[in-house]
Amino acid sequence: MNGSRARARLPRRGALLLAGVLAAGTVVAGAGTGAAAGDPCAGSGPLPRTCAQPGDLIDVTLGELHPTQAVLGFDQVFYKLGRYGSDRDEAAGGVNKRFDDWCETNGQEEAASAGPGARLDDPSSFSCTVPVGQETPKTIAEMKTAVVGPGGKLYLTDGHHSLTSFLEGPDGSTDLHIRLRVTDNFSSLSSPAFWQRMTAEKKVWLRDENNRPLGVDRLPDRLGITHFRDDPYRSLVYFTRGIGYEVPDSATEFLEFSWGSWLRGEHDTSAHDLTAPGPYLDLVKRASKSMAALDAEAVVDDGRTAAQLGRIDEWNGGKKETGGEFAKLGRPLSHRKPGKLAHSLDHKARVLPSPACTTTVTGSRNGPLTVTSGVTCLDRATQRGPVVVRPGAALVVTGSTLDGPLRADRAAAVHLCGSQVTGPLSVSRTTGPVRVGGPGCTANTVTGPVVLTGNTGGVLLAANTVTGPLVCSANRPGMDDTGRTNVVSGPRTGQCTAL
Repeated sequence: MNGSRARARLPRRGALLLAGVLAAGTVVAGAGTGAAAGDPCAGSGPLPRTCAQPGDLIDVTLGELHPTQAVLGFDQVFYKLGRYGSDRDEAAGGVNKRFDDWCETNGQEEAASAGPGARLDDPSSFSCTVPVGQETPKTIAEMKTAVVGPGGKLYLTDGHHSLTSFLEGPDGSTDLHIRLRVTDNFSSLSSPAFWQRMTAEKKVWLRDENNRPLGVDRLPDRLGITHFRDDPYRSLVYFTRGIGYEVPDSATEFLEFSWGSWLRGEHDTSAHDLTAPGPYLDLVKRASKSMAALDAEAVVDDGRTAAQLGRIDEWNGGKKETGGEFAKLGRPLSHRKPGKLAHSLDHKARVLPSPACTTTVTGSRNGPLTVTSGVTCLDRATQRGPVVVRPGAALVVTGSTLDGPLRADRAAAVHLCGSQVTGPLSVSRTTGPVRVGGPGCTANTVTGPVVLTGNTGGVLLAANTVTGPLVCSANRPGMDDTGRTNVVSGPRTGQCTAL
């Protein structure tokens, strides 16, 4: 039920505390039930993922999780990132929302404290109201969930938006830890049988950003906003929460997507300017009123009724537009407590758009690739061979693997998001923007040196991992890491010294 709160009664195992911080890649001792001697799930100490049972809490890193949906509501993630990157919470005497969200997701209710310089990747720098060892069935019910699949792989079934927000946040990375609750262990199944079971039990959302069916082979293999497609209806549903619907106690998986499917037949998001608060808020009002006006027994999607999906009895809780959740949603950024929409649109405005593709490469490609004109996009592709971008041409690499050097000289633009490059990577004298990570662009991994020189359209270099030296010089108007420092194993020189 991505984004929904799991409030169904937990199995007894899930209500029991798993004491201590769990080792990454393992479950705690005792996860096996009645295991015989010699069984890998017998005894004490760290155990394989395949030993995890429904209700167990396991410690994971964001980088090892596999999505069960191909789309996100980007504007929902942008809201979280807008909050996470703001100092308003601290200025008001509180703690940044990302610590509250992390504590809740970790089964520890909310943040108790977060001192100056606190970071999610340093648990000793903040504390939660419920310490590890004192979780309750209520706090555990708020945790995100996963299924153990073949080979012990973990498939996220709730929390794609939340965990993507953590990963893309100020201190996020694939190494960030969080605990999840296991709902099922299907590790003994073959891959075809696994996906058949997941589909039959509706634990996977196999529709694309246009609500068309897709195969499991088109699911992303990792988290990160770049690896998903944007579904504006999924964002729209998020903003109607508490106005047109409430998440019910018996929430089903992917509940918000079901509402989004229905709204497609009622409202056209493309007819509204979703970068401006007025038109966006008007769309939310229209959509939420449509939801609240439904008969309780009206079928919304896949046989589920409006009542089952949490249709609210009275629009906006019976309050006027000037009150209730609708009024809160529309508060401007200048308000002491801005609304979700204001935070979302503020962050959205910082996302550098990619140039429109004139040529798109997908799948696997072997041999040299030379971009001589237009905009060539590598979209979830595997390119084996060197890539060269000629003067005036542009390259956009999204969620791809480049096995070979990448060199651009006097290009029109170079964008690299959520990709892995076996370098070296050299970009010089580009006249337009150079984007390597940053807002709306998942960080990259580059094996080999990175050289950025003489680019005049601005350089965005944020949160990337570089195995090798990082050399930057004569880039104008300068370079920006948006406060997310790059991890570099080699020396940094020139303008990249502090990035």
